[in-house]
Formats: sequence, C-alpha cells, structure tokens
Amino acid sequence: MFDLERLQSLADITREQARLRPDATALVFEGRETRFDELDARASQVAKGLIALGLKPDSRLAYLGKNSDRFYELLFGAFKAGVVTVSANWRLALPELVYIINDARCETLFVGAEYYGLIDELRAQCPSLRAVVGMDGGAGQWPAFDDWRGAFAPVDPKLPIALDADVIQLYTSGTTGHPKGVQLSTANYFAFFEAAAAAEWADFEAGEVALACMPVFHVAGVNMGVIAVAQGCTAIIMKEVDPAQILDLIPRYGINNAFFVPAVMLFMLQHPKVKETDFSSLRRLYYGASPIAEDLLMQARAVFGCQFFQLYGLTETVGAATCLPDAAHDPALGKLRACGVPYPGIEIRVVDEQGADVPTGSVGEVVIRSGVVMKGYWGRAEATAEAIRDGWFYTGDAGYLDAEGYLFIHDRVKDMIVSGGENIYPAEVENAVFGHPAVADVAVIGVPDEKWGEAVKAIVVVKPGESLAVEDLIAFARTRIAGYKVPKSVDFVSALPRNPSGKVLRRELREPYWKDRGRRVN
Repeated sequence: MFDLERLQSLADITREQARLRPDATALVFEGRETRFDELDARASQVAKGLIALGLKPDSRLAYLGKNSDRFYELLFGAFKAGVVTVSANWRLALPELVYIINDARCETLFVGAEYYGLIDELRAQCPSLRAVVGMDGGAGQWPAFDDWRGAFAPVDPKLPIALDADVIQLYTSGTTGHPKGVQLSTANYFAFFEAAAAAEWADFEAGEVALACMPVFHVAGVNMGVIAVAQGCTAIIMKEVDPAQILDLIPRYGINNAFFVPAVMLFMLQHPKVKETDFSSLRRLYYGASPIAEDLLMQARAVFGCQFFQLYGLTETVGAATCLPDAAHDPALGKLRACGVPYPGIEIRVVDEQGADVPTGSVGEVVIRSGVVMKGYWGRAEATAEAIRDGWFYTGDAGYLDAEGYLFIHDRVKDMIVSGGENIYPAEVENAVFGHPAVADVAVIGVPDEKWGEAVKAIVVVKPGESLAVEDLIAFARTRIAGYKVPKSVDFVSALPRNPSGKVLRRELREPYWKDRGRRVN
C-alpha cells in the first residue's frame, strides 16, 4: 500500500523504498536486475548529471526510446532534479518528433539505439536541444547513459519540489492537428495514488511482482512501473509488447499483477503457447484504454483465472476515473460493458452540449472533477480553457450512467456514427460482431451514405482456418443489436491498424471512404 504520509514529492519514492528494503529487487529488464538501493543511488547520480547539464527545475528533457530499466533510472532522477520528463512516441515520424521536442522546449535528448539515426536531424531542427545521451551505448560524439551517469557521485541533491510542479509531460495522440502536451504535477500523482488506494485496486504488497509492458509514452505504461516501485514490488519491464514473451515471463517470474489493453489479451489468447502457460501466479489483471468485447472478456477470465479490474481514465487524469471491480464481472449483474464506478474522491457526470446533466441512462459527454485532472495543456491556454470548465474536465468520451452509478463508455464523441438521425457508437456494434466464432478482430466505422448520411461498416479479421460470408455475419449481428445498428457492409482485412497502446486507428480506416469529401461527416 502507498504510505502517502512519508512522501513529500515523487523523489521520495526511491528514497523510501531504499530505506525499507535496500537489497530487494526493484527492476528486472532482459535479465538485468536492479536493487532498490541501487535504483535510488542511480537516481541521485542522474539528478546530479541533469543539474550539471544546466537543466533547472521545470525544464524539460526528451526521452525517445522503448521501455527499459534505464528509463526508470532517468525518470526517478528527473524527479529528484525537478526536471520534467517528456516521453515521446517512438512510432512518430520525424516531423512529429521535431514538433514535440520544440513544443516542450526540451534541452536534452535521451535516445534509444533504434533512433540514433535521427539524432543529427533532431538536433538540426530542434534549437533548444543542447546535449544528447545514448541510452544503449555511445552515439557518435555523445556519451552512453551508463558512462554519463557513472561520472557523478550518488549524492542526493534533495531539492525542494512544489506540489504544483510538473513532473511528467505526455503528448496526446489526437486524430487531427498537432498533439497537446499534458502537464501532470506532483499533486496530480499524489491524488492518483490516494484515489487508486481508496478504490482498492492498487494495493500491491511489497515483494509482489508486476509486469510493466505498455509503452512509457502512454500514461498506463509509466504508471505501472511507478506504482510497483512505490509499493516495494519488483517490476518486470518489457522493451515492447510481445504476446509470446508475456506468456513466457508470467510463469518465469511468477508475475502477480499486470495491465493489458484488450488487443494484447486478444493476441495472447490466440497464441499457441497460451494452452501450455501456467497462469497460477496471476493475482490481478487490469485492462483498459479501449472498449472490450464481452466474449473476449469471458474468454480471458476463463483462461487467466485471476481477478479482473477494468480501469478507465485518460492521460489528462493520470489514467484515473473509474474502476470495474472483479465482483462486478459476474455476467448476471449486467455490468460487463461498464467501465466501473468512480474512484472515491473522483466526481463524474454525463452532460449534454450545454453542460447540463442528462437523465440516467441517456448518452452524453463524460466530465470529471478531481485532483487527478491535469494542470493543463502545455502552452495551450485556449485548449486548456476548452477542456477544463468550472473545474470539470471534458473528456470527449460518450457514455452514460446507470441507476447504480456505473459508467458505460460507448466511444469517443467524434467516433459516433449518425445514420438516419440515430446515434450509433462503434464499440456497441463491435461487441456484437466480435461474438461470432469466426471473428478474430473487428473495427466499426461510418462511411458516406446518400440516403442515411452515414452507414455502418464493419472491418473484420477472420480467424485462421475459418471462412465467413458477409451475409452470414450481418445476419448474426442482427440477432444481437437493433437493425439500424447492424453493419450495412463488411470488409475483410488481414489485420487492423493500431497504435502502440492498442487503440484502433479509425482515422486510417475511414480515410479511403471520406478522402474526396469536403467534410468528414455526411
């Protein structure tokens, strides 16, 4: 459990765990183990190194690389130096990376070996960058992380860190326009720790083993490692998501707690190794970041045999909002498609376009008020004012609250399909289609229709060795959802485009059908 009384800043996390259990293993990465006392000492070295580079409190460093134990050494060191970590999405194109580094005014780049080839271009186009450190060995004239860190004594700078000080800046992957930098502060993280503990899903026991596999440019990826270290657990860090490797690591390290997006669970269940994997160590499995089909959830519960918790939240709320506890996963309760009830201390409403509460069971936009709500979008006063109104954060998610206070998320407001005046949410249709035994994966979009404005199209991946006719799939869906929601057409593809956090890239799927239209609605 979090001992919040002993934490004055996030820099205290490694200090406290080094005091309590210095010899216990904090991090494991590709067989390399780091004790808690080593992690705290290395964080101090990193902090001294950042200060020596001229980075002052509230300045920003950029991290461009995949997951590793060295990332957490850097992150906890930045906490001690009061420097803000900007973890960039490594799948972005060069112009997008340039935009983020320039927007955040990052002064130092910490870069993984896969991206050494971008260093010269980034430095040429990012005037604020003064230094580069190679995370996986020397990068030309630039030092290797281990050598750079090793040049400084492990003397903790013990700088005072204000509650409203930014600690992490993550960029939202908007569907249009430039991404926005989400400012998360010390106070935001303390509110997150307190709410997660009160919701009784994050009460890891010291010595337990947690899997951190989601990318660290995603709030859930960062959080899993931070939560594990903060509670004295061992974090098994994966460079990137690999379902086969996950199936190997769970029994090898006796993993107790893990977070997956639904797509990862789907890929794990489809892998041949799943039948021979020992899941007995798993205590809790957390899932979220995108809607999940009921059939997939039931398959996962049957195979993994542990407690399940759905976590709904956004980068702008440190990933916190609602939790669907394990007990609510009983199909008889009718809550499988819910994303849970608000954490204690987090207020949630569903409102119409005027900001007024909609009736129970009616769909509107989900808004959140809590200490977890971001400080704002970096350098975007107008966007911040639009997102946070009278203390309420407008999520852009469409959903409703039932009579028992459970929140049901349909989809992003902008992903809603309007057909013949009816609002149709892709996740609802996907849930129906996914139940077909021959369907391996599915995404639903709206395409232009001269009669109805938009028509529902399902884009389907068929399981290996199976065959599926369009008319049969449409007939199946008609037995599960209202006629106006049933796909009017079906395309079959070999795989769906997804971002690293597992979300379907609907914009890519929609583009061929809307590219010649002046507006992307009809």
